[in-house]
Amino acid sequence: MKLKDFFNSLVEFGISSDPRGLDVVNKQIEIAKRKYDGLSNEKKSDFDLESLRNPYKDTRLLNGSGEEEIKSVLVGIDIDVSEVLLSEYLRKSGKQVDLIMSHHPCGYAYANLYEVMGMQKDILEQFGVPINVAEGLLSKRMKEVSRKLMPANHTRVVDAAKILNIPFVCAHTVADNHVSKYLQEKFENAKPYIISDVIKILESIPEYKNSIKESIGPKIIVGSEDNRAGKVFVDMTGGTEGAVEFLEKLSIAGVGTIVAMHMSDEHIKNAEKSNINVVVAGHISSDTLGINLLLDKVEGKFGSIDIIPCSGYRRISHKG
Repeated sequence: MKLKDFFNSLVEFGISSDPRGLDVVNKQIEIAKRKYDGLSNEKKSDFDLESLRNPYKDTRLLNGSGEEEIKSVLVGIDIDVSEVLLSEYLRKSGKQVDLIMSHHPCGYAYANLYEVMGMQKDILEQFGVPINVAEGLLSKRMKEVSRKLMPANHTRVVDAAKILNIPFVCAHTVADNHVSKYLQEKFENAKPYIISDVIKILESIPEYKNSIKESIGPKIIVGSEDNRAGKVFVDMTGGTEGAVEFLEKLSIAGVGTIVAMHMSDEHIKNAEKSNINVVVAGHISSDTLGINLLLDKVEGKFGSIDIIPCSGYRRISHKG
């Protein structure tokens, strides 16, 4: 397959697994098109045309023409200059590496990570938080994240890939959508009664089972294993953590337990105040699950790919 077909499939499958639903995603793309149509010709030249079909600014083709043939992909949770050099070393050693794929965003995709957070308001609305409240709280948090990203050396890793002429993509929210949808459906079907049931469900999934041996498995951060789970909210997509005030609003809306990739101390304190149980499933293991579910679909469409795992990622197929 060609690079452009591989990348377009990542976006296609990310949209189909978006927890907001296809109608909301299409409305977002339509808003982007209206904004573009209203710009002057001078402003249009600076517009991110990819956003007219791809609603995830943290998922981008960072290097490559799109015409390259892809049979082998080096995949990692984080790709730094060291992983770019690793790919070059492998190629010089006779190992075919046609593409590097990072989960966490780099370059332009990292600089604009905060924009993906907008999807959180629609997800929160589905769980009972009024949209005006979600928008008000999220706006402040997005500005905060934007400011934190401003000093970063965004193009460093992309520059290395360009110098070595190695195609490079990042697939962030498109993978996170998969793990979020997969786990939300799992909990809704299983209906865990107490928190220990939530842990058992997570530990039955290979990526989380592996994490118990390799790093840190799922943990109860707020609450106890005998606490009633109530309504479970899987908080694993939308760029990064939302506003701390969301926890109180979710509690009022009837959420009893949050299952997250990770959670800051400030968010944990607010969860305790709001009497919401928190289970941290694990960051790298959750990212790995999302990538695996995404790549299963890519291989289902194009056939087998030589996937070379690195940087915390472990390839486990969930096909069948």
